[in-house]
This record gives sequence, structure tokens and C-alpha cells, in this order.
Amino acid sequence: MLRSFEFASDLGFDIYAVDTGFVRPEFDASYIVANRNQAGTGLEMSLAVIDVGPNAAVSRILQTIQELGCQSTQVAYLILTHIHLDHAGGAGLLMQECPNAKLIVHPRGARHMIDPSALIASALAVHGQEHVDQEYGQILPIPATRVIESFDGLKIDLGGRVLECFATPGHAKHHICIWDELSSGMFTGDTFGLSYREFDTDQGAFIMPTSSPVHFDPQALRDSLQKIMQFKPNRIYVTHYSAVENVPRLYQNFLRILSEVEVLGKRFALDPQRHDLFKKGLLSLYIQELRIMGCELSEAQVDELLGMDIELNAQGMGIWLDALQT
Repeated sequence: MLRSFEFASDLGFDIYAVDTGFVRPEFDASYIVANRNQAGTGLEMSLAVIDVGPNAAVSRILQTIQELGCQSTQVAYLILTHIHLDHAGGAGLLMQECPNAKLIVHPRGARHMIDPSALIASALAVHGQEHVDQEYGQILPIPATRVIESFDGLKIDLGGRVLECFATPGHAKHHICIWDELSSGMFTGDTFGLSYREFDTDQGAFIMPTSSPVHFDPQALRDSLQKIMQFKPNRIYVTHYSAVENVPRLYQNFLRILSEVEVLGKRFALDPQRHDLFKKGLLSLYIQELRIMGCELSEAQVDELLGMDIELNAQGMGIWLDALQT
């Protein structure tokens, strides 16, 4: 029987998706993975948190841990798929609240969790001071002694439940995914794209690549998706948002849209108005794909839901194309 929570959804397999509250409901997820163990005469639970969201999400994660009948001291690991702030902004604060937890992060991201000054500067360059202050707050450093650098094949023993990490560049060079054999599921951060529940239809979920700044690399992304598909996952746990199934169909749709994004980028690569052309082209592409899925939302509704993603994706496309010219 699935359990009810104020801010989280029970996905089965002792996996819980916490709605971080970032941007809008069901936009940004933090996952709690639990493993129940008999220890002596009592029932204990070890926990891992995968992605955390911004600082404001930490109270929601802690409340869900309490609703599970656990304490923050039972969090053994915080695992970051990558260090973009909608995934990692609250990591320092959560680590303060979970004194026994170790942080697992890609080697490229580890130094930025220990000293977040460059990470903050990058966020300011993309979003501006007001947005960063309002949405993320103060980004706290994490002691180096509590940080573990991930590598391909790193196995995390969560009291008998094994999670396996491996690098998946394409969205970001510092991206990892996490395989959970128990659920036959993969935690993919942004590597397997975005799938918002507002776009679900009778045909299933809609998936789209995210090319947001600054490391978008279409071929690396394809290679990473092939690594994911080699596990033959039954479900994908995306950060934006929650669990999706029918993975082979989503994979094919993802590749098709990714190819269209490349074509769009190269068509307008040298146009001085390319950013606006990218935004218009992406919106048109997404609406076309949504219509194939039977989505009846208006163009204005789609634009409202995807407006921030379209802006960031267009920026990422520009950075990718500039890198191709150098």
C-alpha cells in the first residue's frame, strides 16, 4: 500500500519523490531512497537522498523523512546527479542537517561543492543577482572530508540495497546517473531530459532534451543515453518530474527531438537573431511533438509551462554552436 505525504509521492520500491516547490508544483524533484534492515529487535532504515533542489526544499525533505518515521541522522548519502542549482543548491544546508551523510558527486563538481564561489558566479551570470537570491538563497560549502568523488561503477551500499553510479555527460560534463537494481530504475537528473506531468496524455509521457547552459553536447548525450539503455530500465526517475515508464518509446522520442534541435541550431548558427529564432523554433518543435501525443493544451499554455526551459535551452544551443566554431 502506497503511503501519503504532504510534499512527497510514494513511487513504490521504497522510493519517494519530494516536490521541492521550486518554480511550480511538480517541477523539481528530490528523491529519497530507503532500505529497511532488521537490526537486533528493531526496524531501522538507511536513507539516500538523490538531488536536493534549492535551500527552500530542505525543510520538505526533512519533513518527509520524519513522515517515514526516520530521523535526519539516518541519511547515509546525498547523491547529486550534477551541480546545477535546481539540483544541488540546497546541498550544503541539507548536509548540515544530516550529520552522518556523505556527499557523492562527479569529480568535476566536487570542488564546487567544497568551495561554491565559482558556482555562485556562474549562476549570477545566467540568472542575475535578484533571481539567485530569491530562488536559491545562500549556497553553503561542504567540508571536503564529507565529499566522495563518483566514478563509473561506484557502488553505494545502502544497508544491502546497492546503488551504482556512472558518468553521463551531454547535459553537463559533471553529470552522473544512478542505477537501482531493486526497482529496475535509473535516476537520470537531466540526462534523460524533462517530462512534466502537465503534458501526460492517454499515449503516455512527453519527453524532451534539455540543452541548458553551459555544457550541451548532443553526441555525448547520445552516448550517455546508450549507457542508460544498456541497463534495460523499466522506469526512469527524472528530476523534472518524477517517474516515467515505457522507456524504449521515450528513448526513441528523445533521440528524434534531439536531432531536430541540432538541425535547428545549425540552420541559424550564424544568424545575428539566432537566440530569438531558437526560442521560436523550440516552441514550435515542442508543440508539434505534443500534438502527436494528443496534448490539447493551447500554444499559450505550452509557452507558459516551458518558457523558462526554452530560454535556457536556447542559451545552451548558442554556447554549443560557439564551441563548434572554435
